[in-house]
Amino acid sequence: MLNTILTVLLPFLLLFGNESQSSIFGLKQPVPQSNTGTLEKMIAARGSVAIDFNLSRFDDINFASKESKQGLMRFDINRESFFKVLVFNNELRGPLPSSLGLITQFSSNVPEALNASSRQLVVENLPWGDQYELVIRDEKTGFIFFNIEGHEWDYNPNGRILNVQSGRLLVSKEFAEALGRPSEVGAIVGQITISATMQPIEVTQLVDGESKSDVLPAAAPNAGTVPGPDVVVGDLTGLAQFGASSGTQVGLAVGTDSCNFGTVDLNWFALPSNDHPVIPQNLYRMSGGTTNDERFEQIGQSSVKHGFTALTNNLCALGCNGVGGTRLGSGCSDPYSASLNAGPNLGSRAWINPFSGFYPRGDSATPSNTHTGHAHAGPTHRILTEISDLSTALNAGATYYAESQYVTPHEYAWCQTNPTQCNMYNNVSYRRYNVTGTGSPFSFSAAAATQRAKIAVSAWTGSSAVEIKPAPGVDGIGTVAYKVTNPSAGVWHYEYAIYNQNLDRAIQSFGVPLGSGVTISNIGFHSPPQQPGMAFDGTAANAGFSNADWTQTQTANSMTWSSETLAVNSNANAIRWGTMYNFRFDSNRPPQLANATIGFFKTGAPITAQVQVPSVPSSSVTVAGRVTTTSGRAVYNARVSMTDSTGNVRWTKTNPTGYYRFNAVASGSSYLVGVLSKSYSFTPRSVPVNESLTGVDFVSIP
Repeated sequence: MLNTILTVLLPFLLLFGNESQSSIFGLKQPVPQSNTGTLEKMIAARGSVAIDFNLSRFDDINFASKESKQGLMRFDINRESFFKVLVFNNELRGPLPSSLGLITQFSSNVPEALNASSRQLVVENLPWGDQYELVIRDEKTGFIFFNIEGHEWDYNPNGRILNVQSGRLLVSKEFAEALGRPSEVGAIVGQITISATMQPIEVTQLVDGESKSDVLPAAAPNAGTVPGPDVVVGDLTGLAQFGASSGTQVGLAVGTDSCNFGTVDLNWFALPSNDHPVIPQNLYRMSGGTTNDERFEQIGQSSVKHGFTALTNNLCALGCNGVGGTRLGSGCSDPYSASLNAGPNLGSRAWINPFSGFYPRGDSATPSNTHTGHAHAGPTHRILTEISDLSTALNAGATYYAESQYVTPHEYAWCQTNPTQCNMYNNVSYRRYNVTGTGSPFSFSAAAATQRAKIAVSAWTGSSAVEIKPAPGVDGIGTVAYKVTNPSAGVWHYEYAIYNQNLDRAIQSFGVPLGSGVTISNIGFHSPPQQPGMAFDGTAANAGFSNADWTQTQTANSMTWSSETLAVNSNANAIRWGTMYNFRFDSNRPPQLANATIGFFKTGAPITAQVQVPSVPSSSVTVAGRVTTTSGRAVYNARVSMTDSTGNVRWTKTNPTGYYRFNAVASGSSYLVGVLSKSYSFTPRSVPVNESLTGVDFVSIP
């Protein structure tokens, strides 16, 4: 299996076998004195990547914040990316051509072009002979942002930890040109640090430089790669409509295949036990704007499938240890087809604490999945979705995403006794689907591969996201995603999506700050339809959760949306676990970073999250430009006027080179700017002024 690799590698092992302090990769470590030993091909199983920028060279580039010269990006390592290295006798021999996938955790104050690709970045190790060993590129487009140089490799066989340190980020030619700064090719703008736990996938025994045996590491008893139990949605498949429509709604379901990435078998005891995973399903749509990516909304949610009888498949290629039935073995996978996940015997989400995984036993006084006392229509318990949200006639160009999550009490219990082995936050995966049909029934086809351990909103093109943890170790996590677009001159559209992954406290309010001179309009709210109330559904009086839109409250200082409080209505339309709500408005002001406020439904003080909000206009800005003829000659002593909305006019004159300037202009309004000259004619223009402007130029009419 390693014949090709060995053909290239063995001459180097022989050549450097007697060196004591050097290697072909510049590692200052002792090198084995013999070409007999164990050669391991390893991949990155988990880890983190930190990128720190010094942006002082790019003051005039459009960053999220003009105040700070520092930019930050933080990532987890995508365990599916197969970043490969070779280790000989516990010493690093170097990387192989491969890519390290990155899962965005945090991003702040980086160029917009880089931020737009943040969810599809990879660190790529290039083939031998390229000018640079490592680069950072967009996995989908191939666009290289940075070349990396000066990095140091370090491998610790105790724990199999690989570190890459002090890597300098050099601006690539492509990125410099995209920024409009071609002279900055090769400029050093930051550094990268990588820390990864490695897993052997192939082991070769060498004797006197010859391969004697190739083996895969043993799958049992620890076939997984992560300490503790760790269930992940390994694949989604077969999204389909089940049953007939009912009124304006249809019911959908998607198949899920779970994988246990943990080294500990995961409890899978069927009802009436309350120690097994529960599985909700969601549907999202990205649409709006000229490119159909202005907003990302949840349009459907299901009740939960209660897991039973774990199988011993090997979907995630971890090496299943063969344990099934009442436990999902280490490395094993367990499939539920879309028809199984369609029920109709699915249980209500209302019974479940998504952080602890607790729900009542099936034989208790409040069973978590009983269907006595209600009938099942076509959409009942399934991914409840409005027909109008799926119709291709009403949603031309929209894209759709199915999502599923596994919530299990075993991971929580393990985390409580093993605080360094908490695997409760990577249980969500999504997949993009195409929709066919203008009315029921609809059909669906997969449009991309499953994105493991990623929430669906991470597919929102051009958005930024902030993770929220109101009570680490006590409750779960959520995400605030946001995007600001400029659909027309002087108008900015603000779109926010708040996703509650596994916060039991739920979210009751969301507010953004406003300031003097900021006006907003087209204020909006969106939430997915709730399952109707039914007997034994866990809601107060079996009434189901409310579908009421949140109340909108605008003051001079803020814009706030809120549901009813717990004290007023325990069934209020709060953002409960596994759901996402949207908030939006238009404004006359461009964005700046500020703190939004998030309030909770059940318990806990409000917290803040940094997002983009309308900027407060400066009390004094400047407007400047140049007046020229059609041949480009400056027009001297032309009179330039600026008229505000009330008819007040200011005048100035052009200098000998044709330039003019208005100082102390009140921002936040549009002005009519015109030019008068004895020799030439000019067309007036309306100019929205929200900040200091240059380049408000005029060219004479031929």
